Amino acid sequence: MRDTPSPSAVPALTTMRATRWFTGAPVTDDELRQVLEAGRWTGSARNRQPWRFVVVRSRLVRRRLAELGSYAGHLAAAPLVIALAVDEVAGGEDAQFDAGRAAQNMMLAAHLQGLGSCPASFFPAAHADEAGTACGVAHPWRVRTALSLGHPAPKPPGTSAIPTGRLPLSELVRWVT
Repeated sequence: MRDTPSPSAVPALTTMRATRWFTGAPVTDDELRQVLEAGRWTGSARNRQPWRFVVVRSRLVRRRLAELGSYAGHLAAAPLVIALAVDEVAGGEDAQFDAGRAAQNMMLAAHLQGLGSCPASFFPAAHADEAGTACGVAHPWRVRTALSLGHPAPKPPGTSAIPTGRLPLSELVRWVT
């Protein structure tokens, strides 16, 4: 019989929020290692592990990445960025889904350590190619996603253009019996 998840896991999952503002405090090597391990141990279709993680500390590269996504500005402000390079050829049609699973695991590992994170997507395809070049990866690897990572700072005053809250389960779930 498999172990059942602790009831305390659900609050940990439901309290994670995207963090787009960071303090200047660095992410320690141990904190980063734990985040990367969570990504490494993520399941993938047929255990292909179609990802590689590129840790970006360079301010210049973080700024360049921030220019490549419509909502990627937080990458420039974070102390570090983890870019997910994905081999879509070897990884098959599941590759980007698997990369999303790895990203979510890394974000949860960050959250459990008191760190903040937020994903950024690079579209159109030319932006993903430019992100890969900035991160030093080439075909067949492609960077469509990156995570900002750091110690959360208070949200600046003002109204966000991004909606908050969650839809109720009654609007999200359909039962087929």
